[in-house]
Amino acid sequence: MTSTTQQLSALGVSIWLDDLSRERIVSGSLQKLIDERDVVGVTTNPTIFAGALAKGQAYDEQVSALAEAGTSAADAVFEITTDDVAAASEIFAPVYARSGGVDGRVSIEVEPGLAHDAAGTITQAQQLWAKVAKPNAMIKIPATVEGLEAITATIAAGISVNVTLIFSLERHRAVIHAYLDGLEKAKAAGHDISAIHSVASFFVSRVDTEIDKRLEAIGTPEALALKSKAGIANAQLAYQLFEREFATDQAKALLAAGANPQRPLWASTGVKDPALPDTLYVTELAVAGVVNTMPEKTLEATFDHAPLHGDAVTGSYADAQKVLDDLAAVGVDYDDVTALLEKEGVEKFIVSWNELLDTVTAALEAARPEATQ
Repeated sequence: MTSTTQQLSALGVSIWLDDLSRERIVSGSLQKLIDERDVVGVTTNPTIFAGALAKGQAYDEQVSALAEAGTSAADAVFEITTDDVAAASEIFAPVYARSGGVDGRVSIEVEPGLAHDAAGTITQAQQLWAKVAKPNAMIKIPATVEGLEAITATIAAGISVNVTLIFSLERHRAVIHAYLDGLEKAKAAGHDISAIHSVASFFVSRVDTEIDKRLEAIGTPEALALKSKAGIANAQLAYQLFEREFATDQAKALLAAGANPQRPLWASTGVKDPALPDTLYVTELAVAGVVNTMPEKTLEATFDHAPLHGDAVTGSYADAQKVLDDLAAVGVDYDDVTALLEKEGVEKFIVSWNELLDTVTAALEAARPEATQ
């Protein structure tokens, strides 16, 4: 009997865990998920690190050493998070080797306050890459307008990138172009482009949450009939876009030279609405050549009972486009929704980053030698 996660992997979906902590690394929990739940990568973000640092004693020893050295909170966050990512990268090294570099990836995000600062993002991406110093790391860069420039420059430097906070199809197209342009520059600079990988993190459940709120406010039968359909339809069309953009002459020339496609990654796949099936964004977005990054709760639900039904995406494009057309017809402004979600996404990560700094500041102060006397 193959498990549901094995079946999902056989469909061509890479299962990545959307969580990381020192406790998960040292306890063997991460290795267990690799062995028993077919997890082949990890994504992190400021919210995840803030939660990890706020509980447990796994960081106490390192915090004490950093406090004794007089390290600032910002530098301590850099040290702690890069250490976790480097350690997780070691755990995933066999997966990385086995998959030819496609999986076994661990992502770490640039400081969210740099989301509209291309130069600052480029600099920090290089610092994070150098500090983690693992070939299977990925640097997360948000898909803001300024982020596009940073994506191209970071790829051009031979660094693998996880592009995050993509909500709209138009921005997804721009992200793919930024990746391809970066590959051309990397190739011209003499980098081995076969060693550069990228994923485009397309967010799902947040789209439903915002659009469903607007549909309820409209309140007509036509509007209410469209609830909980937008997130999946949007992602299905993102996959169609991926197929088209990697069939262009520019993409085909780079692929022929050894480049890798920038895989779509389904993010925000934990179901927010309790009325919906808890594996909805797994089963309805199963298709070859994608990543689904799941919170552990969604991962366990998928393992336990996800009703997989094969490729749920490639035959869906006409129906998916009709959903977006019908949303426009009832008065939902797609461009306004996606712009708002990007703005809120950056703001939420900044709040989490500040919470992370506050948590580390408090821990450093408590651990400083004068505080323990």
